[in-house]
Amino acid sequence: MPDSQIFFETEQVKIIHDDVVATDRVDDSSIDLIVTSPPYNVDIAYNSHKDDLSYAEYLEFSRQWMTRCYEWLKDDGRFCLNIPLDKNKGGQQSVGADLTTLAKQIGFGYHSTIIWNEGNISRRTAWGSWMSASAPYVIAPVELILVLYKNQWKKSGGSKVSDVTRDEFMEWTNGVWTFNGESKKKIGHPAPFPLELPRRCIKMFSYVGDTVLDPFMGSGTTLIAAGMLGRRGIGLDVDKGYCKLAQKRIENAPELLQQSLPM
Repeated sequence: MPDSQIFFETEQVKIIHDDVVATDRVDDSSIDLIVTSPPYNVDIAYNSHKDDLSYAEYLEFSRQWMTRCYEWLKDDGRFCLNIPLDKNKGGQQSVGADLTTLAKQIGFGYHSTIIWNEGNISRRTAWGSWMSASAPYVIAPVELILVLYKNQWKKSGGSKVSDVTRDEFMEWTNGVWTFNGESKKKIGHPAPFPLELPRRCIKMFSYVGDTVLDPFMGSGTTLIAAGMLGRRGIGLDVDKGYCKLAQKRIENAPELLQQSLPM
């Protein structure tokens, strides 16, 4: 367990080095929007997270951290959850369906599912029984973005200032989003998502001035998007190395010109 601390803070973003399940650094009912992509449990080599749990353990871990997210959201808060449709490593599992069911059991309202078509990413690692009905594998090169909410879908608080354009609104309300994934080598993190993902979620589902949280901050992409769009971004990560990476990316982001606040 890491020593909980405010690792880095500016007027627009805050990085918290702590465990998502145990932290006391985020106030209940304080968050307008959560945008995150949790570990997929496919044995990715994270620095400080075991990514090869049994499926039952993975679902229990998901229940614990999603419950914290529910507590942190305001009554009209939204939750954009980027997860796989399914997985076949270690046995086929209906991850998207199972986490949707889990979210509803926790108390989240279900609004919709966005299909993210990753144009530059191939999920094909095996064909199964090649050109045979014996045991073929069917693998879809897409991921999901679940759109959930706490107690009410219609926003009642905040600035009431939206910055989504007409063309963006028309395009993004079509529930299939097509844009490329992000390079692990370029970012320096084993599972980064592209800036376009949180940018769309933040503009579609929050007002200018809202507070946006990513409880699996990783390389800090959600915080960069929040800051460049005039929202307050908060990121949590259990790994100090990823906190350092996120800080470096934020400090070097041309969209974020705020000076660090004194600690």
